[in-house]
Amino acid sequence: MSSDDSLPRLFVDGYNIIGAWPILVKLRQQQGFDAARQELIEILVNYSARKGFDTQLVFDAYAVRSPHQLLVVTPNLSVCYTAFGQTADSYIEYLCAQSRQRALSTSRVIVATSDYSHRLTVVGYGAEWVSAQQLHSDITFTHSQVSASPHRSSRSLFDRVNSETREKLMRLRLGP
Repeated sequence: MSSDDSLPRLFVDGYNIIGAWPILVKLRQQQGFDAARQELIEILVNYSARKGFDTQLVFDAYAVRSPHQLLVVTPNLSVCYTAFGQTADSYIEYLCAQSRQRALSTSRVIVATSDYSHRLTVVGYGAEWVSAQQLHSDITFTHSQVSASPHRSSRSLFDRVNSETREKLMRLRLGP
């Protein structure tokens, strides 16, 4: 993730989003969680760059015996797999609390989840909240604005990720 504290920070509850967006639900049912995670990563790579967000996509590793892993995909997007026993909700709440303690008054903190109790907690820390559907709508709108632009690039930003980062992503997806 970027070290610029003035960028808006977006924390995304990955499995909550995968369970809420019909396109990702269908992809998960047809091809599995790996395919749905990869599609969400690619969507957020482009969205985060276009919006200028410092985004962290968080996936639970609650029942999987693995250490915490943070993979920087692009300067605007990192993917976090929580440690064994830690939920994405608790990790995101921790990040919101840290942001509040550091008094990042110049930076917006936004949390994307449709979990109602999680919403109440992060708003209590001063973060903004968007539902999974609101995030999807904003991504769709942002994409339509860029698609209408005459300077549109035909390659996605994810295609520009270096091979070492792609290999790390594959190892994270497939496990040790």
